[in-house]
Amino acid sequence: MKKISYKCKICNSTYNKWSGKCETCGSWNSLIEDMGLSNGPKGKTLGSQRGEIIPLKNIATEEKAPSRILSKISELDRVLGGGLVNASAVLVGGDPGIGKSTLLLQAAVRFSQNGLKTIYISGEEAESQIRMRAHRLKLNSKTLQLGTETNLRNILTTLEVEKPGLAIIDSIQTLWADNIDSAPGSISQVRAACHELVIFAKKNNVAIILVGHVTKDGQLAGPRVVEHMVDTVLYFEGDREHQFRIIRSVKNRYGAADEIGVFEMTGGGLMEVLNPSAFFLSERENPVPGSSVFAGIEGTRPLLVEIQALVAPSTLASPRRTVVGLDSNRLSMILAVLEARCNISLSGMDVYLNVAGGLKIKEPAADLAIAAALISAINETPIKKETVIFGEISLSGAIRATAQADIRLKEAQKLGFNFALAPSAIKIRDIPKMQIVKYSNLNTFALAQAKYKEAKIKEEQL
Repeated sequence: MKKISYKCKICNSTYNKWSGKCETCGSWNSLIEDMGLSNGPKGKTLGSQRGEIIPLKNIATEEKAPSRILSKISELDRVLGGGLVNASAVLVGGDPGIGKSTLLLQAAVRFSQNGLKTIYISGEEAESQIRMRAHRLKLNSKTLQLGTETNLRNILTTLEVEKPGLAIIDSIQTLWADNIDSAPGSISQVRAACHELVIFAKKNNVAIILVGHVTKDGQLAGPRVVEHMVDTVLYFEGDREHQFRIIRSVKNRYGAADEIGVFEMTGGGLMEVLNPSAFFLSERENPVPGSSVFAGIEGTRPLLVEIQALVAPSTLASPRRTVVGLDSNRLSMILAVLEARCNISLSGMDVYLNVAGGLKIKEPAADLAIAAALISAINETPIKKETVIFGEISLSGAIRATAQADIRLKEAQKLGFNFALAPSAIKIRDIPKMQIVKYSNLNTFALAQAKYKEAKIKEEQL
């Protein structure tokens, strides 16, 4: 009889019996049944066979770059780090209906058309349904192979016989291993299925793309160990009310993390957006109070987005702080610095902050653009339309330098921006036709904006 143990899904501590609380990390209801992935040969103990050891000095110093397979979908290839790597495992997650299956079906057709033997295996749709979707997207490939299966053993047997270069599994939550006594989609099943598929990919030089469901918090469902097993983790972001979709790399052993690819959802499927900055600013109107343009960096790509702020008197005891696309804690910090260092009080005001287009920004360099939008909303004075802003704000009110300032400004110049507000500590080369005004602290910046307001009032009076 196989011995059953219990493992904490938070810290991976192992126990012989179940309990409500993990004694190691203190988490409640975190212990799950651990049946084990495979049994070793009977009669042998751990460490009975010596593994191969290679001295570090004997390893060739010339590192061979991993071979890559291009899908010819440039935004997807960018996020993968320049293409799909042989024998790699990629996990793709996203909300239901966001477009994961659509993109992967388009990618599967492209890979197969480029000469890579590709198998698309679905555990959620029938073959006729996949064919209908392909017909709607006007995808026609005589080389792409389809399969509908949920039994892990049958899938591995099929892949071993067919020997494809790429296998796409949609989705990992539908698979079940017959040696695990739990329902499909459970933590044990997901972990076992992912482990076996990753081992198969490494041994047989097959690239595997797995689709994963997400929880209400937007995290990939199942144990976090699944993210550690694979080589690349991609998240699909976007709002179904907007036409754009963003695929973001949060882990990549063969490329840059936090790289993004931008797509537009159309009736014919997902179309690439080759100039995201122009796309996000395309609906920007004439300058209005509370609007600023942030020159950001996502992975290796410069990206310009509009940050919108609205400040209104509050009738509530606790004024609202509504944030979309930014960290709410970051807004609270900036509001505190404005009050403490610049004597700008917003304690009795409702504050609404939004990133236009629904993009999510995590970069601290957006602090100065956020502060500029808030000051513009308070002063009811628009910022010049051709102005880009970036810089990190410290608790002392100092505006700190940010990396890759040259790339940010060159991207802004390409889109017709000729004026920039930036930290004084940045070191940049001369950029022709670009006027750069540098600030060392937020109080100086706020005073300059107040003088700009006075100048605008005098200009209107004249």
